Amino acid sequence: MSHSLVFIKVPIVTLSTNKFVGIPVILKYEDTPMLEIINEQGIGFTTQIPIFHSDGTYLAKVRGNRVFLTPEGKKANIVLEQPMGKTVCKLDNRILFELTHGVGDEFKADAELHTPDGYFLKCDNTPMPSLINANNTALKVAGVTMSGCTIQGFKVGIWLKKNGSCIIGAN
Repeated sequence: MSHSLVFIKVPIVTLSTNKFVGIPVILKYEDTPMLEIINEQGIGFTTQIPIFHSDGTYLAKVRGNRVFLTPEGKKANIVLEQPMGKTVCKLDNRILFELTHGVGDEFKADAELHTPDGYFLKCDNTPMPSLINANNTALKVAGVTMSGCTIQGFKVGIWLKKNGSCIIGAN
């Protein structure tokens, strides 16, 4: 998953080439927000991303450019490394996600996100996120190609369902 956040009065998040303006939940899978905007006291707007293991174990929460391990994440021996300008989270020497710190409060996140029920959620610079099941088979999500779009004024930007359906712009 790759996204960037620009700090202004209304947050703008770029996800998979598309801009989401003032949308609190950018990406949702079933009932779980996978990328959301929160207003953190003293900081302003930032992103929040839950990190699940492929078996559904909730390992960590990434809030802005900080990582908070859950008790399960601590038991799993998640390793946080901080090479110059980055925060890297690893499990068994495999990178789960990376935060690249930019100028000021700007940052970029790359993550291999799993959903609570084990689907793999892939978001990158391609136009639309995809879900991949345990057999490494991609679920075609709604057959929609979105590239360079601006989505504004909704509570949820992209709402993915495990049956392959997708809602773009939901209240």
